[in-house]
Amino acid sequence: MNRKQYFFIILILGFLATVSPFSIDMYLPGFPRIAADLKTTIDKVQLSLTSYLIGICIGQVLYGPLLDRFGRKKPLFFGLALYVLASVGCAFTSSVDELVLMRFFQAMGGCVGLVASQALVSDLFPSEKRAEVFSMITLVIAVSPMIAPTVGGYVTGVISWHWIFIILAGIVSMIMAAIYFFLPTGRQADTSVSLRPKAVLSGYFTVIRQPQFLIYTLAGGLATAAPFAYIAGSSDVFMNIYKVSEQQYGWIFAFLAFAMIGSTQLNHFLLKKYRSEQIIKTTLFYQSIVGLILIAGVYNNWFGLYSLIGMMFVFLIGQGLTGPNTSALSLAPFSKHTGSASALMGSWRMGSGAIISAIVSFLHNNTALPMVGMMAFCSLGGLFILHTGNAVVRYHSSRRKVEEEVSVLL
Repeated sequence: MNRKQYFFIILILGFLATVSPFSIDMYLPGFPRIAADLKTTIDKVQLSLTSYLIGICIGQVLYGPLLDRFGRKKPLFFGLALYVLASVGCAFTSSVDELVLMRFFQAMGGCVGLVASQALVSDLFPSEKRAEVFSMITLVIAVSPMIAPTVGGYVTGVISWHWIFIILAGIVSMIMAAIYFFLPTGRQADTSVSLRPKAVLSGYFTVIRQPQFLIYTLAGGLATAAPFAYIAGSSDVFMNIYKVSEQQYGWIFAFLAFAMIGSTQLNHFLLKKYRSEQIIKTTLFYQSIVGLILIAGVYNNWFGLYSLIGMMFVFLIGQGLTGPNTSALSLAPFSKHTGSASALMGSWRMGSGAIISAIVSFLHNNTALPMVGMMAFCSLGGLFILHTGNAVVRYHSSRRKVEEEVSVLL
């Protein structure tokens, strides 16, 4: 493909992958208004975020085999159409329970973009280019937190939070048109892929048995759940504790998103000198240190509004480095089961995000401690999994080598 096609394909894949992040970020400034209009509390509204993440987690597991069996575009159109319908349902909801349910179905539809975009990267680009392509897609994704909360804040303040979901439905309808006219088909339908439960589970088991996939998916999934702790707690921390307005919150969110944008560009240059494995280890160690400083600072009241924003900016720089590199290393061993591998990887990431956001909501105590505490936990947990997993693989590898040498001597 020429440079223009290359750019345009990455842009479409980036928009596809951005559907769910945009759907999360855009309605965050509306939490206080939503709670007031639906006569409930903010922690109940936060459950609509948790239900969205649960929907993504479940949906991705279902779409993986469908993308392998029917090709990429048919499941894509089905999922995005479901998203549009559920978005309209969110706009006309009249209770928090209905909102939680509609957000679940919205996620079940929109999550197809996450799985398909990753699978299409493996279809359309050679293995040595994938980490770079994932970085470019992450850059597109990282722009959404700069735009979405700001737009959501103004829409909520000027019109109504209901219109956020109408706008989301319109955006996804335009993405569907771009996919239809401009996106290459990717891997064709494979009739040998069975959709029977036993065969699907067997395919997933084949993926899980690959040590490289398991290590980098588990470590990367937990590490990339850190922003969900921030997303779940930030509106309460900034708007209720630090008393910023909806519009100011949108600008704060945009500023912090810039941390991820800068690091995705940095990743592009780092890959020319370092391996993805080296970048991941260094980044998780650095984020763990910053996370512990955040916990100590919040606990001891060291931070005001601006110093807290500054430290969170420093922490979030790492997110643009861990995501693309763990994605590339997780999917690298596969050719046939790319859709299933993408689904499992995405499902674990969003499942981790759902659990982390639910814990932040459960630990709500009118301080920033639940938010920053879970951010630090994600980095520390990812670092632990990475080192432990690689140590186990090295141990088994050396043991097999010794056994082979002994068998040769005998």
